[in-house]
Amino acid sequence: MSTLADAGPLIALIDQGQGEIHRRCVAALASLSAPLLTTWPCFTEAMYFLDDLKGWSGQKALWRFIDRGALRIHVPTDPETTRMRLLMEQSSDTPMDLADASLVAAAETRRLRRIFTLDSDFLVYRINGSNAF
Repeated sequence: MSTLADAGPLIALIDQGQGEIHRRCVAALASLSAPLLTTWPCFTEAMYFLDDLKGWSGQKALWRFIDRGALRIHVPTDPETTRMRLLMEQSSDTPMDLADASLVAAAETRRLRRIFTLDSDFLVYRINGSNAF
């Protein structure tokens, strides 16, 4: 079963300048079932930050995860897109960004509960309103 991947670990896996976070993400990756699954908003976020941190070489490294089959991109359905908007609206007191909402919606659709993230908000977010990640 796939593990959902947030942008943070994808960036940290590539950016060795993140020191201990990079090392912890590399170690964690070895214990996760492949391939990782991310969403277009998370992939876009990772590409944006990798461009700032490493330029094209960082972005190219992320594309290599796709090329190797280590990372797949989940394409949302129309109902998932509607769900993302609803999740963001419901979480306005603890702002949920589009990337996080896309992961929650993908988890609900794909029946996944495991997420590779550095974001503590996923301790609060719930799958289908009740199940923890």
